[in-house]
Amino acid sequence: MTDMTIKLRGIPDTKACVGWAGGHSVVVDRPEGKAGGQGLGFNGGQLLGLALGGCFCNDLYYVAEEMGIALTAVAVDVTVTFEGKPLLATAAALAVSIEAADKNADLDLLLGRAGAVSTVANSVTQGFPVRVSAART
Repeated sequence: MTDMTIKLRGIPDTKACVGWAGGHSVVVDRPEGKAGGQGLGFNGGQLLGLALGGCFCNDLYYVAEEMGIALTAVAVDVTVTFEGKPLLATAAALAVSIEAADKNADLDLLLGRAGAVSTVANSVTQGFPVRVSAART
């Protein structure tokens, strides 16, 4: 089992937050004019799409390396569908375009294997419990 801890804290003089893990950070905010949002960063739905697409991009490179394929181009477009109140993600679609140096590389096999091992896509598809509690300091 692996645990990852991601921290988020409010940014002074804004209603946005900065989140970080290790040496990487991202700003999280609401669209300008929504609940005090200033549009300073990604909203939650966008982050969900980024998590799906970003993880899949990484998986393409991991699997390509395992298969001995040198990728020359990777493009992933993610569409997440939200419905209801509160909004819930009800579907996600990843449109993937990849090219390899070897024009005979089996890119369909690579795409299938990447989908089979994608941590975020598989976690979202299978579902997992989320627990919210007050932090004790």
